[in-house]
Amino acid sequence: MMVIAALWISILLLGGGFALDRTLVRLVEDNFDEQLEYVQTALISTAEIDSFGDVQLYRSLGDQRFLEPNSGVYWQVTGEGHQPFPSRSLWDRSLELHGDHVDKQPHFYNSDQFEGEPLRIVERTVMLPDSDTEWTFAVASARGELDYQITRIRSILIWSFAALGMGLLTLAMLQSWYGLSPLRRVRNAIQAMRSEGANRISEPLPLEVEPLVEEINALLAHTEQQAEEARMHAGNLAHALKTPLTVLTNAATAHDPKLSDLVCRETKTMQRHVEHHLARARAVGRRATGHSRAEVWPSAESVLRAVTRIYDTTRFDLDGNRNAAVSIERQDLDEILGNLIENAAKYGGGSVFVTIDAQRDSKECIIWIEDDGLGIPEADRARIFDRGARLDTGKPGTGLGLAIVRDVAEIYGGSVELAESEDLGGLLVQLSLPRSAL
Repeated sequence: MMVIAALWISILLLGGGFALDRTLVRLVEDNFDEQLEYVQTALISTAEIDSFGDVQLYRSLGDQRFLEPNSGVYWQVTGEGHQPFPSRSLWDRSLELHGDHVDKQPHFYNSDQFEGEPLRIVERTVMLPDSDTEWTFAVASARGELDYQITRIRSILIWSFAALGMGLLTLAMLQSWYGLSPLRRVRNAIQAMRSEGANRISEPLPLEVEPLVEEINALLAHTEQQAEEARMHAGNLAHALKTPLTVLTNAATAHDPKLSDLVCRETKTMQRHVEHHLARARAVGRRATGHSRAEVWPSAESVLRAVTRIYDTTRFDLDGNRNAAVSIERQDLDEILGNLIENAAKYGGGSVFVTIDAQRDSKECIIWIEDDGLGIPEADRARIFDRGARLDTGKPGTGLGLAIVRDVAEIYGGSVELAESEDLGGLLVQLSLPRSAL
């Protein structure tokens, strides 16, 4: 900000100073030239031709300096075939005029013909009455006064614009310093959080940075939530593994003859618990990487092909929107649908219906999984999502499938609800996932 401000201030001041210098210098020079032209006009108006055909003045000019030798103000009249007619101020010198052309209008130019005395000269060619000669009337004046005025003007401009530039740069520095002070206060607040152990920025800050502070506090809250979830899942996993490990330890200590069966059963239970928590960790990590997108129909077809090999006597129907897409990673969508469709086939009576995007007007993509089994009583639908909860213990399982489905769906902002299927009479699982906008 400071460099850009200094650059633009310098460019504008240089441009403005140059333009103002040209304007003022032109005004001073024009005023000087007008005075020379005035004297030239007076000289022409007093000139006449004498009886010998030469130029003479019937009255002298009013400026006394034309009578003083080397006064710095001169005039001279020249004509072809005639001797130059100079003012007394020229004394023993004469003006070297540009006689190779005719100036019908006043012609101004600078000359250095007199050593140490630069001149400003105006020439004009006229025809006087009773004469066929083209006479050149020239008036010259030393440039000392003109150059002095120009030097003073430029000196005033340089010092004025330098002071203006320094003032503007100082104001820009103060403005930048003051304008960025809220960010320094935010930085100090963050440093205080690190050194003092605070978990939020609570210091009152200006309105300009309140959105930033709110986002930082929201990020801190999100980070704390993730850390708390990590601690909770680590504790849950440790608690889930504690019981199988205790069973195995007791059996090994007692030299139980069925130790091998216990090891197989309990290690499968531990493996399922580990897979559950790994699934949650993967879902959280994928969600944090950015916007995810998965097409529902190909995922459902892939899951159905796999489940059909296990439950080859079950009839599976897939219907709905083939173009539906959700904001979730494909691997997580496959795991959710795999658990729900496998449960429907396992506990159903032989028919499973999968409807994709059942309510297309909704902001979420609704997926229905229905079966013709016994269903789940309404009183048990809430606790069935608890880890390890099972209603039908006659079939193999760990009771973690619906817990995984719920946890992964909620990580992506979705939900899972249970109801009774009106068409098949069994369980209806309604899976809601955020619709992808891509």
